[in-house]
Amino acid sequence: MEDLTPRKEDLDSIEIASRDEISALQLDRLKRSVVHAFENVPHYRKSFEAAGVHPDDLQTLEDLAKFPFTTKADLRENYPFGMFAVPRDRVARVHASSGTTGKPTVVGYTASDIEVWASVVARSMRASGTRPGDVVHVAYGYGLFTGGLGAHYGAEKLGCTVVPVSGGMTPRQVTLIEDFGASTIMVTPSYALSILDEYRAQGLDPRKSPLKVGIFGAEPWTNAMRQEIEDAFDMHAVDIYGLSEIIGPGVANECVETKDGLHIWEDHFYPEVINPETGAPVADGEVGELVFTTLSKEAMPIIRYRTRDLTRLLPGTARSMRRMEKITGRSDDMIILRGVNLFPTQIEEQIMALPELAPHFQLELFKEGRIDAMRVHVEVHTGIADHGARVHAGAMLAARIKERLGVSVGVQVHDPEGVVRSQGKAVRIIDNRAKG
Repeated sequence: MEDLTPRKEDLDSIEIASRDEISALQLDRLKRSVVHAFENVPHYRKSFEAAGVHPDDLQTLEDLAKFPFTTKADLRENYPFGMFAVPRDRVARVHASSGTTGKPTVVGYTASDIEVWASVVARSMRASGTRPGDVVHVAYGYGLFTGGLGAHYGAEKLGCTVVPVSGGMTPRQVTLIEDFGASTIMVTPSYALSILDEYRAQGLDPRKSPLKVGIFGAEPWTNAMRQEIEDAFDMHAVDIYGLSEIIGPGVANECVETKDGLHIWEDHFYPEVINPETGAPVADGEVGELVFTTLSKEAMPIIRYRTRDLTRLLPGTARSMRRMEKITGRSDDMIILRGVNLFPTQIEEQIMALPELAPHFQLELFKEGRIDAMRVHVEVHTGIADHGARVHAGAMLAARIKERLGVSVGVQVHDPEGVVRSQGKAVRIIDNRAKG
């Protein structure tokens, strides 16, 4: 693989600043962000007062631990624009993701927020080995999902030629990569494997493709998968991390020269790791739940957002900013399926809407070729013996999940008592992907 290490003179000065400089900038921005949230978002004024804290109590970075957390439930309760800190007419863009209540989690951006977002994604791409002038093939989904447009604006900011393909139509993906000479692809890792399979199906050698860099995110992936992709394409495969509640992709990224964890862009996002049970901060190096506070967002500042992602913070290497390890799991039961975030409660909601189906279900995760897939195991109500009615109910459930949650799943309708019961907490998720 080609050495794509960025030149030191091309980096933002803050990327290689001293820890003292980074901490001083963080404290200054953190104070302003907390004041901005307190003065302009009723939710934060109420939650701060309930916790007995005031922005004036923030005198050191460690003081942030005195302030209450923000959760996804808080965002849902303030649907649609209750978490915005600026007048709606200053909001340049809205993104959203589905929530368990059926209403999406809404996030907003001012024009300045969009510029910051583009800048951190451009920084992430440069850290990955992408250079101005490169052709970037964006196969993340576009729309309310932040992946496609986040990658798109970042690539333009870096000075690249963007090919906004989005997902699907895999044979066409291969054709465009080859014909347009894409040197960088931004895509989910599982879909990258599907593209790899398509290369082979077309009789093409993926190692002769123009691709030099793959920037993969939106779902967990292993170093073993990295090795397979790098060997197959003879390209660098790096990890990008983000979440819409904080900004979207570009919160953290691996550096191509080390690939030893994701450097968090700490000038815009302040990380903490907490004990998921107690909420108490843990020391750097200890595994816990990742928490983020935005330092520069205008439209929707977020204070101490519980991501539910499990990781640990490590010292900087290729950059001065701290690293986070690859996500090892979650402290809740969220499923990430082909880039879509799902909760069992969302599936339950769709099951309960169909009178033919009983509320007993399990979700089976498995591999369908290279792609993560899910099958919903559910029961019919006692007394429904007609085979046609069962088939219809299963088809209706699959259609509802596709329409409302944006992901295709299989459905298997069992007889009454056909879904395994649990003596304690219901086991909703059976993960068979390692067996695929």
